Amino acid sequence: MATMNAKDSISAAMAECYITIDGRRYNFMQAIGFEAHVDKTKIKVPILGKPGRGTKSVGWVGRGTATAHYNQSIMRLLLQKYKNTGEDTYFDIQVTNEDPTSSVGRQTVILTDCCLDGGTLAKFDADGDFLDEKISFTFDDFHIAETFGGGKSSDNTMQRGRI
Repeated sequence: MATMNAKDSISAAMAECYITIDGRRYNFMQAIGFEAHVDKTKIKVPILGKPGRGTKSVGWVGRGTATAHYNQSIMRLLLQKYKNTGEDTYFDIQVTNEDPTSSVGRQTVILTDCCLDGGTLAKFDADGDFLDEKISFTFDDFHIAETFGGGKSSDNTMQRGRI
Protein backbone atom coordinates (compact mmCIF):
# COMPACT_ATOMS: atom_id res chain seq x y z
CA MET A 1 0.00 0.00 0.00
CA ALA A 2 1.44 3.37 -1.02
CA THR A 3 1.38 6.19 1.52
CA MET A 4 2.46 9.80 1.53
CA ASN A 5 5.65 10.70 3.36
CA ALA A 6 5.10 13.23 6.18
CA LYS A 7 7.96 15.35 4.85
CA ASP A 8 5.99 15.85 1.62
CA SER A 9 3.36 17.97 3.35
CA ILE A 10 3.90 21.58 2.33
CA SER A 11 4.86 24.07 5.04
CA ALA A 12 2.10 26.69 5.25
CA ALA A 13 4.57 29.59 5.36
CA MET A 14 6.78 28.49 2.45
CA ALA A 15 5.27 30.56 -0.37
CA GLU A 16 5.84 33.61 -2.51
CA CYS A 17 3.15 36.02 -3.68
CA TYR A 18 3.56 38.69 -6.35
CA ILE A 19 1.00 41.18 -7.63
CA THR A 20 1.36 42.89 -11.01
CA ILE A 21 -0.54 46.19 -11.28
CA ASP A 22 -0.27 48.41 -14.36
CA GLY A 23 2.89 46.57 -15.44
CA ARG A 24 4.62 46.97 -12.07
CA ARG A 25 5.37 43.81 -10.11
CA TYR A 26 5.16 43.95 -6.30
CA ASN A 27 6.36 41.32 -3.83
CA PHE A 28 3.27 40.94 -1.67
CA MET A 29 5.31 39.93 1.35
CA GLN A 30 2.72 41.54 3.64
CA ALA A 31 0.38 38.63 2.98
CA ILE A 32 -0.32 36.42 5.97
CA GLY A 33 -2.86 34.10 4.34
CA PHE A 34 -4.23 33.61 0.85
CA GLU A 35 -6.81 31.41 -0.88
CA ALA A 36 -8.18 31.37 -4.41
CA HIS A 37 -11.19 29.28 -5.36
CA VAL A 38 -13.12 28.31 -8.45
CA ASP A 39 -16.87 27.97 -7.99
CA LYS A 40 -18.45 25.94 -10.76
CA THR A 41 -21.85 27.00 -12.07
CA LYS A 42 -24.07 23.94 -12.47
CA ILE A 43 -27.53 23.37 -13.84
CA LYS A 44 -29.94 20.54 -13.12
CA VAL A 45 -30.67 18.41 -16.16
CA PRO A 46 -33.95 16.49 -16.42
CA ILE A 47 -33.44 12.98 -17.81
CA LEU A 48 -36.31 10.99 -19.28
CA GLY A 49 -36.77 7.69 -17.45
CA LYS A 50 -35.03 8.82 -14.22
CA PRO A 51 -36.80 10.24 -11.20
CA GLY A 52 -33.74 12.32 -10.26
CA ARG A 53 -31.94 14.99 -12.20
CA GLY A 54 -28.36 15.02 -13.32
CA THR A 55 -26.05 18.00 -13.08
CA LYS A 56 -23.99 19.67 -15.77
CA SER A 57 -21.27 22.29 -15.33
CA VAL A 58 -21.91 25.34 -17.49
CA GLY A 59 -19.36 27.87 -16.21
CA TRP A 60 -17.27 29.04 -13.32
CA VAL A 61 -16.42 32.08 -11.19
CA GLY A 62 -13.03 32.76 -9.63
CA ARG A 63 -12.84 34.39 -6.21
CA GLY A 64 -10.14 34.87 -3.64
CA THR A 65 -9.31 36.24 -0.23
CA ALA A 66 -6.14 37.36 1.43
CA THR A 67 -5.22 38.50 4.90
CA ALA A 68 -2.35 40.95 4.95
CA HIS A 69 -0.46 43.05 7.45
CA TYR A 70 -1.95 46.53 7.42
CA ASN A 71 1.29 48.22 6.30
CA GLN A 72 0.85 49.05 2.61
CA SER A 73 -1.45 51.46 0.78
CA ILE A 74 -1.57 50.09 -2.78
CA MET A 75 -5.01 48.48 -2.41
CA ARG A 76 -6.44 51.66 -0.87
CA LEU A 77 -4.99 53.67 -3.75
CA LEU A 78 -6.75 51.37 -6.23
CA LEU A 79 -10.04 51.97 -4.41
CA GLN A 80 -9.42 55.73 -4.42
CA LYS A 81 -8.69 55.64 -8.16
CA TYR A 82 -12.00 53.88 -8.73
CA LYS A 83 -13.83 56.43 -6.54
CA ASN A 84 -12.28 59.39 -8.32
CA THR A 85 -12.42 58.19 -11.94
CA GLY A 86 -14.81 55.23 -12.12
CA GLU A 87 -11.93 53.25 -13.66
CA ASP A 88 -11.32 49.87 -12.09
CA THR A 89 -7.76 48.55 -12.06
CA TYR A 90 -7.30 44.88 -12.85
CA PHE A 91 -4.20 43.05 -11.68
CA ASP A 92 -2.55 39.63 -11.70
CA ILE A 93 -1.49 37.56 -8.70
CA GLN A 94 1.17 34.84 -8.81
CA VAL A 95 1.46 32.38 -5.93
CA THR A 96 4.24 29.82 -5.68
CA ASN A 97 4.30 27.15 -2.98
CA GLU A 98 7.68 25.51 -2.48
CA ASP A 99 8.93 23.75 0.61
CA PRO A 100 12.60 22.79 0.20
CA THR A 101 12.20 19.90 2.67
CA SER A 102 9.51 18.26 0.52
CA SER A 103 10.21 16.09 -2.51
CA VAL A 104 7.03 17.19 -4.34
CA GLY A 105 8.63 20.33 -5.77
CA ARG A 106 6.78 23.56 -6.38
CA GLN A 107 3.47 24.75 -7.73
CA THR A 108 2.86 28.16 -9.32
CA VAL A 109 -0.63 29.48 -10.01
CA ILE A 110 -1.23 32.78 -11.81
CA LEU A 111 -4.60 34.50 -11.39
CA THR A 112 -5.34 37.05 -14.10
CA ASP A 113 -7.69 40.00 -14.35
CA CYS A 114 -8.23 40.21 -10.59
CA CYS A 115 -10.58 42.92 -9.33
CA LEU A 116 -11.03 44.09 -5.73
CA ASP A 117 -14.46 43.63 -4.15
CA GLY A 118 -13.76 46.55 -1.81
CA GLY A 119 -11.36 47.06 1.04
CA THR A 120 -10.31 48.62 4.30
CA LEU A 121 -9.63 52.36 4.16
CA ALA A 122 -8.45 52.98 7.73
CA LYS A 123 -8.34 51.11 11.01
CA PHE A 124 -6.82 50.85 14.48
CA ASP A 125 -7.09 48.54 17.47
CA ALA A 126 -5.86 50.02 20.75
CA ASP A 127 -5.97 46.55 22.34
CA GLY A 128 -4.39 44.57 19.50
CA ASP A 129 -0.92 43.22 18.85
CA PHE A 130 -0.72 44.17 15.15
CA LEU A 131 -3.05 45.35 12.42
CA ASP A 132 -4.12 43.16 9.54
CA GLU A 133 -6.72 43.52 6.82
CA LYS A 134 -8.93 41.27 4.75
CA ILE A 135 -8.78 41.60 0.97
CA SER A 136 -11.38 39.95 -1.24
CA PHE A 137 -11.37 39.84 -5.01
CA THR A 138 -12.58 38.05 -8.09
CA PHE A 139 -10.51 36.84 -11.04
CA ASP A 140 -11.45 36.13 -14.62
CA ASP A 141 -8.83 33.53 -15.54
CA PHE A 142 -6.01 31.43 -14.13
CA HIS A 143 -3.07 29.38 -15.31
CA ILE A 144 -1.19 26.67 -13.43
CA ALA A 145 2.37 27.39 -14.61
CA GLU A 146 4.07 24.69 -12.51
CA THR A 147 2.60 21.62 -10.86
CA PHE A 148 3.76 19.70 -7.84
CA GLY A 149 5.86 16.82 -9.05
CA GLY A 150 8.06 18.98 -11.24
CA GLY A 151 5.87 19.37 -14.29
CA LYS A 152 5.11 22.38 -16.40
CA SER A 153 1.39 22.64 -16.94
CA SER A 154 -0.63 23.18 -20.05
CA ASP A 155 -4.38 23.62 -20.37
CA ASN A 156 -4.80 20.20 -22.01
CA THR A 157 -2.39 18.15 -19.87
CA MET A 158 -3.11 16.69 -16.47
CA GLN A 159 -0.78 14.60 -14.39
CA ARG A 160 -2.17 11.16 -13.63
CA GLY A 161 -1.67 8.91 -10.69
CA ARG A 162 -0.80 11.62 -8.13
CA ILE A 163 -3.97 11.36 -6.06
